[in-house]
Amino acid sequence: MTGGPERAFVVGVDSGGSGLRIALAEAGSGTGSGAGAGVDEGGTGPAAGADAVRVAVLETVVSRGPVRTGPGGIDAGQFLDLVLPAVAAMTGRAGGGRIVAVAVGAAGMATLGDRLRAELPDAFAAAWGTRRLALAADAVTAYAGALGQRPGVVVAGGTGLIALGTDLSGWRRADGWGHLLGDCGSGAWIGRAGLEAALRAHDGRRGGSAALLARAEARFGPVAGLPGALYPRTDRPAVLASFTPDVAACAAAGDPVAAGILELAARHIAEAATAAAGSGGAGAGGAVADGTEVAFTGGLFRLGEPLLGPLRAELAALLPGVRQVPAGGDPLAGAVTIAAALGGGSLRLPEDVRLLQLTR
Repeated sequence: MTGGPERAFVVGVDSGGSGLRIALAEAGSGTGSGAGAGVDEGGTGPAAGADAVRVAVLETVVSRGPVRTGPGGIDAGQFLDLVLPAVAAMTGRAGGGRIVAVAVGAAGMATLGDRLRAELPDAFAAAWGTRRLALAADAVTAYAGALGQRPGVVVAGGTGLIALGTDLSGWRRADGWGHLLGDCGSGAWIGRAGLEAALRAHDGRRGGSAALLARAEARFGPVAGLPGALYPRTDRPAVLASFTPDVAACAAAGDPVAAGILELAARHIAEAATAAAGSGGAGAGGAVADGTEVAFTGGLFRLGEPLLGPLRAELAALLPGVRQVPAGGDPLAGAVTIAAALGGGSLRLPEDVRLLQLTR
């Protein structure tokens, strides 16, 4: 006689510019409408909401670097070379069991994910015997991590910035167009604005900040050499964003130029949230219902009051009826939440050809 039914697991994957994170979790149950906080790290802590999917994360593995991107998009072969052995090792350490569902959130999934969409379903079916697979843009896993499967709006901000809203019948996206065309209010946007103010001070033009000039030269060296050092780099957005903490520090110290940059960033962020909520943007669906939840997630929002104070004011002016709530979890928690709901047949987030594709 065996000691009981075979254990069931789900796998969540978060693939981004800084690396690959893979989580093995116990398959949960419930309606799956709760927040990402229902993902219990190490099997401890309460699930979020009375009807949340309760998922115990058993182990997380982090890769040393990001998955390569080439002319064909995200490299599915390298992705599988990283994920399959890691999951096999984690499952073995957990005592064995079967994988019932997988969710992959990847930066660039919408435009660079063709190879993942073509190769992952068959590869996971061959390795684990499951075709329950969700392939999501990282904005969707950020949403699921922050709000779970509840309607609302999530703004994910770091080097870049994107806002995503849903009433569970479809998605509304705002910004996320990259540092050259958008990502307004993001870390790259704030850093670039701060460096522009530093260069204005260097030149003696209006709008410059001596405090930002001093910070820029302390971080990068003489600013006259900054264009030549910056423009050839392929990681320009990250380099620009690296100056964002300096802008926040100058704003906190009372520099009016730096404070003005963060006030304008807050306005851009609130405008993106407003558009994603369906109010004030192209294709907007009308007024936002009172009580609509808005969450902010990502490293940008750890800058503190120099950004958060103006953001609260802008949000109150543009979306007076909404309720700001803390993010329940990060994008990896969102991937696990989606996998658990998919495995239990309770996934409520809407399918979308570019944002969330499902196989069952």
